[in-house]
Amino acid sequence: MAADLHCHTKLSNGSLGIDNLVVLAKKRGIATIAITDHDCLAGNVRGKIIGERYGVNVIPGVEISATDRKRGVRADILCYLPDSPDRLEGLCRNNLLIRKKASQYMMLSVASRFPVTMDFMAACASGSTGVYKQHIMHALMEAGMTNEIYGDLYRELFSSDSPDNILRETLYPDPSEVLKAIHDAGGIAVMAHPVLFNNYELLDELIGLGLDGIEVWHPSCDEEDIVYLQQKAKKHNLLMTGGSDFHGMYGYNKTTIGSATMPDDRLDALMSYKSRRRRQKARMASESNNDENN
Repeated sequence: MAADLHCHTKLSNGSLGIDNLVVLAKKRGIATIAITDHDCLAGNVRGKIIGERYGVNVIPGVEISATDRKRGVRADILCYLPDSPDRLEGLCRNNLLIRKKASQYMMLSVASRFPVTMDFMAACASGSTGVYKQHIMHALMEAGMTNEIYGDLYRELFSSDSPDNILRETLYPDPSEVLKAIHDAGGIAVMAHPVLFNNYELLDELIGLGLDGIEVWHPSCDEEDIVYLQQKAKKHNLLMTGGSDFHGMYGYNKTTIGSATMPDDRLDALMSYKSRRRRQKARMASESNNDENN
């Protein structure tokens, strides 16, 4: 049965609420999804309840923002099935504060150039834990400044190549710090869309630090990328996950839930991963004790 383990809701920068996301997954024949809002775990409990109502398995998750300072690029790490999600709350809260400061600057810049107010932009982000670029563009659409989110105006405001951009640098925690926090919370750490931000060198570093898996199937990947990431995962005995990175109408391309999924055996491997690791550790401890006694 199809599984899409990368979905966003209104709690971050998706356009659908949790209920509608689950119903859409049901209609699309997606048996398993993961709600992976940016730096927000708030949707997981409700997602599980709504999922049970409609017969959709909702796996708890979160996509945590990081900054690869060595290379000056963004990096996202997915966390699945944390035993103690509350241990991630502090990290997520700090990330949301970083994003809030950047968004306030961008909103002020937009309000000074266009006939929209900060309150109006904030209203377009109602229900979200922050104001994202999509919300600002939504406000500009409502005001008749553009008829699309990702068009010329978006590139003018949010492309680093544009001389008129309103971008504000955001420095999130180092990926190694995020990786450690996920493991401290008893979660499974998976590098999100390595192709999207060209995180290949960082991927190798995180593998050396104990990364658990790679998001292999993603809309940013072509067939060659998928083969490369599969080989990388097999070489290092890593989990392989996949998902559509669904954002509803806020998605960059025409992407619906289930447009990128993962094979059943890869889902089974994810779900049994922690129990297998525990058995391996117990076996190693037993063998070590036996060696000491001999």
